[in-house]
Amino acid sequence: MDLRFTSAAASERERAAVDRAAGSQAPARDLLLPALQEIQRRIGWISPGALNYACRRLDVPPADGFGVASFYGLLSTAETGSIAVHVCDDLACRSESLIAGLERSGVPVRRSPCLGLCDRAPAALVTIAGEEPREIAVAPADASSVMRAVRGLPAAEPAAPIPQFGSAGLRLLRRAGQVDPESLDAYRASGGLLALRRARQIGPREVIREVRDARLAGRGGAAFPAADKWAAVAANPAPRYLVINADESEPGTFKDRVLMESDPFAVVEAAAIAAFATGCARIYFYIRGEYPLATERIRNAVDRMRHRGFLDGLDIEIRRGAGAYICGEETALFQSIEGYRGEPRSKPPFPAEAGLFRRPTLVNNVETLVNVPGILIEGGPAYARRGTERSTGTKLYCVSGDVERPGVYEFEFGITLRNLLRYSGCAIADLRGVLVGGAAGTFVTPDELDVPLTFEGLRAIGSALGSAVVMAFSRSRDMRGVLARIAHFFREESCGQCVPCRVGTVRQVEALKRGDTGLVKEVGRVMRDASICGLGQTASSAIESALARWPELMKEMR
Repeated sequence: MDLRFTSAAASERERAAVDRAAGSQAPARDLLLPALQEIQRRIGWISPGALNYACRRLDVPPADGFGVASFYGLLSTAETGSIAVHVCDDLACRSESLIAGLERSGVPVRRSPCLGLCDRAPAALVTIAGEEPREIAVAPADASSVMRAVRGLPAAEPAAPIPQFGSAGLRLLRRAGQVDPESLDAYRASGGLLALRRARQIGPREVIREVRDARLAGRGGAAFPAADKWAAVAANPAPRYLVINADESEPGTFKDRVLMESDPFAVVEAAAIAAFATGCARIYFYIRGEYPLATERIRNAVDRMRHRGFLDGLDIEIRRGAGAYICGEETALFQSIEGYRGEPRSKPPFPAEAGLFRRPTLVNNVETLVNVPGILIEGGPAYARRGTERSTGTKLYCVSGDVERPGVYEFEFGITLRNLLRYSGCAIADLRGVLVGGAAGTFVTPDELDVPLTFEGLRAIGSALGSAVVMAFSRSRDMRGVLARIAHFFREESCGQCVPCRVGTVRQVEALKRGDTGLVKEVGRVMRDASICGLGQTASSAIESALARWPELMKEMR
């Protein structure tokens, strides 16, 4: 793309798409990604003329605009048809027979990293551009069901959203499959909005105190104390922003999707409580681009709660990711919302001081926030009595792979990995290993299954809970292929900003192909020590843990 505008002109439809996204606002860079997404949805690709018009309309340099358009996996700067079929070829879903069947049908197939539908593997996402654009998630998918979606025929209803459907003792999942996720009245009848009312009665400081008494730790992987983060944001000058990070792209992770699809009013209520407690006047939901139903349900919940006056003037904006794993990193997410490539920033400053638009920003993921209404209803100390001393409350675990009943499970912290796998119908006698924490996590052997699933328990065996992925692999699995897929994932998802990660992820793939254990370890050490963000720092974690537990794998790979 030239540094200057070219002579390419946008069509009337392309201009209309940009104008629809930009609205009547003055030129604003943060509308660039929504404008590009609208072009993609309406036309099927982003032509030079459309990009020219978007950049002129929003006062963005054309080279910058191209840099953003070419960064995201769900955007295309190459001319394609109006129909695209994204087929997951990641760890839980990979199905060469599905891909081959679709290719024989003549539809354009794009191999995709994890689509967040591991509980219903294999999965596909069908996108159809046009005046009435459609996005259809198909899972479990076969060639026939995908072709039905391509033709616009109704898809079969998915199974119950959670294996524990209707079980007593559920807290975060108690409404899943039980309460109409599109009805505000049904939500209120089930106890919804009582926590928001109590928050406004006791005031911001008391809300934060309850969260502190609960000892709620963040559920996104870092396990940072939620109350400390909230208090730090509240102590900084306004304006402040709340960003809900719903861009869960870690392979094997789908808990936030289930919460947004099955209990969206609870998600919005929790966000309103967090904004009230920290004095954030504006909320951004950043929802993964591959989650069309979750986006629709959250938008419906916001609209209905706003219409009924429950949001008390809160300004809420829904943004969608566009296919970039790196945007799960909080500062890369800020960059994406602001209209830039999703490349992480160096820290400090931390988001509580200078986050979105360089203002104090609270960032929480969906699961973290959904704990808050329950904390306010029962009180922080009562919440803290569940789980363990250092890991309080209940936890959602994303179980997939070689199990009979994949899905999101909710248990108090402290359940052992062995018992969780038993609940999911895993044949433990035939188990070779379990990937805990996703592609950025670690492998656990059958000898380590009695580890309690807590932050401290996994830390004791050199593992980490991360995004709570629990992916089982039987003895029949090609573990060499699994490691190669993990390495390929990080090579493709590196944003390329820093040399250790940009080059290291490529060298890791090469070292695995050659069976060079020494080079794998050396590259991993460099990425851990010198990468800007967590992607590079954890890109070798699962691979090195597998090679430490099964050294014979490298011999097999030579």
